[in-house]
Amino acid sequence: MGDPQPGATSLDYLKAYLDYAILGVLGAMSFVMVFYVIERFLYLGHVDPASFRSGHELDIALTRHLTIIATIGANAPYVGLLGTVLGILITFHDIGQSGSIETGSVMLGLALALKATALGLLVAIPSLIFYNALLRRVEVLTAHWRAAREIATEGPQATAEPRR
Repeated sequence: MGDPQPGATSLDYLKAYLDYAILGVLGAMSFVMVFYVIERFLYLGHVDPASFRSGHELDIALTRHLTIIATIGANAPYVGLLGTVLGILITFHDIGQSGSIETGSVMLGLALALKATALGLLVAIPSLIFYNALLRRVEVLTAHWRAAREIATEGPQATAEPRR
């Protein structure tokens, strides 16, 4: 698709730049997701839960940026769906303008529209997988912190094996 000609309508601009816009938004979402996933994996791999005095401080530190990853996973399919709906709208507009229905052009338009949904899912699925993996790591670190606190408050007699 080339650039719209002078005097073009907004639909012509949408037709020319829709793929770039959807790919740009999904690419940006993907980049942000990968950045925060790497940052969280590095942080959670090196954090010392014993250095936190309260469970609230620990929870805040461990769950930082997880909301961003989950939000990207939840919204990427909708961005892809928006691209699909707009692509179908453009296809139907082109059919209406031409006055005739050619199966090949309709199928091509619909196939190009559906790629936006597929790309949205390609961003969302890994995002949610990483979110769940990171959330599990947070739960494990929090459980270790609570267990260490319980042992510290119960004293040395709690750590000894019971005699039989």
